[in-house]
Amino acid sequence: MCALPYLDLTDPGFSTRGPEVMAARDAHWCAETPYGLAVLRYMEVGRILRDRRFRQGSHAWPDTVGIEGRFADFWRDSVIGQEGDAHRKLRALAVPALSEEYVLSLKPAFDEIARDLCEGLRQTRACEFQSAFCEPFAGQAITTLLGLSRERWPEVAHDASDLGLAMGIEAPQHQDRFNAACTRLFNLADELVSRVRRGEDSESYVARMVAEFDANGDCTHEELLNTIVISIFGGVDTTRALLGLGLSLFIEHPDQWRLMRNDPSLIPAAVDEFIRARPTTTWATREAVEDVEMNGQVIEKGTILHLFVHASARDPEYSDNPDFDITAKRRKHFGFGGGAHHCIGHFVARTDTACALDALRQTFATVEYDGVPEWLPDSGNTGARRLPIKYEVA
Repeated sequence: MCALPYLDLTDPGFSTRGPEVMAARDAHWCAETPYGLAVLRYMEVGRILRDRRFRQGSHAWPDTVGIEGRFADFWRDSVIGQEGDAHRKLRALAVPALSEEYVLSLKPAFDEIARDLCEGLRQTRACEFQSAFCEPFAGQAITTLLGLSRERWPEVAHDASDLGLAMGIEAPQHQDRFNAACTRLFNLADELVSRVRRGEDSESYVARMVAEFDANGDCTHEELLNTIVISIFGGVDTTRALLGLGLSLFIEHPDQWRLMRNDPSLIPAAVDEFIRARPTTTWATREAVEDVEMNGQVIEKGTILHLFVHASARDPEYSDNPDFDITAKRRKHFGFGGGAHHCIGHFVARTDTACALDALRQTFATVEYDGVPEWLPDSGNTGARRLPIKYEVA
């Protein structure tokens, strides 16, 4: 058995898109890291996501990076951190509540939010895109889902964004901040459930979850709140980051922006293409529940594996041309995970992001950077801290 490449995920400059990752992928399907194995190739990532000999490994993330408190407890108990019957029980609350029919009923509201924000963008020719569009759009989309007034988006979006600080290798530096945000979001979830119980909300995602909760009878109140909070976290953080990452790809590939501006039928493909090409979640995590032999490599029980979705989506085995191309016909990517833990909110993310793109393509004739973007570390959950842009209005 050959020696494995080594990737130092603790290095502040480490990037899952870096040349050292691609060199490691060329050398072997996996690499050693301080946090377990990194899985780098498309075929192996897909196999592990579907293989029941591996459980969701994210439950161990707080211990891996050394964080504790309200967020760590929430994360371990969440649908993301659970397996087997406990996982199926929690998933059964959220999946029916986010039916395709229900999500599509929200599309007019998502379109309106995007148009209103773009009206503000039309009044100028430059902005910091994350604060001017991405964060308010994601925040107002989630308040719509929750049955709250759009004016409450700042409190929800800011707390959800703070939770995202727990998902990177710099998490211990931000522990007080994301623990406080987690407490506030649980209080909000309790408030939302109380509104449903008082008959003040019968149509929101929360109302639909409460109905599933009452019909199921197998979950605790705390599990219901936990599932609402994980939905808020995923809904805000993913959409906010995804829009900035996607626009950056279009800025760097202006021919692709022109294609989408002229052909809105390309929008769904564009959303999936930038989830593939520049994912918000740079790796999914699994843990071996027994000894597993794969490609001559013995993976011992208890080993944590980080499935690098960016590296796997640029694997030559996946595509002859991994460059950003919204017209390319591609196989399934793993930007939303896979197997039993495939992202519950994937259709919401695709739908609201598509609404945002449609409004933006009608607003920006051309768009480019207006300075140097500032990014979160390109590991764990990533996205733009600041994305200064300038543009010509259509």
